[in-house]
Amino acid sequence: MNWANLTNGLRVLLFLPPLVFFALSARAQVEGPGVTFEQLSSEEQRVLKPFEDKWDHLPPERQDRLRSGAQRWLSMPPEERSTARENFKRWQQLPPDRRELLRERFQRFRQLPPERQQAIRDRHRWFKSLPPERRQELRERWQNMTPEERRQFRRSMGGDGPQGGPGSRGGPRAGAPGRPGPRARPQQ
Repeated sequence: MNWANLTNGLRVLLFLPPLVFFALSARAQVEGPGVTFEQLSSEEQRVLKPFEDKWDHLPPERQDRLRSGAQRWLSMPPEERSTARENFKRWQQLPPDRRELLRERFQRFRQLPPERQQAIRDRHRWFKSLPPERRQELRERWQNMTPEERRQFRRSMGGDGPQGGPGSRGGPRAGAPGRPGPRARPQQ
């Protein structure tokens, strides 16, 4: 038996518990203590009731996100809450791979500069303001484009390819104000 290895092993065993304790307590101090479920307002408790049993075990940053979501929910008018409920039901019914794709797109969107995000929001608002028949026509036109036509269209709209421009992978934008798309037909 090698005495050097044995003494090194003993040192590790003696110093490991205090180091682990120190690391965990330092992490807890950085994260902060969070709040107990009882410290939430009665309205927040009502909204966050599904998390009550595990609340004390959630990391403080998760508690903060849930609280801010509850506050946003409580400040919504009833019509917005109804729309949010419907959207959530649709989200839950999506297959997991579709949800993951949407999460990735959202992350890419959040990494865009604010002015590009706003341009996308504006185009989306414009598209939603169209009559349903016109939206369907634009969707069909987009779906009938070849991948190369879509790439050319994105480039003409200032996009940088699949991950770049506003509307990348996002569907039709032909006919946006001041931006006639390929194969645009005159309005009758």
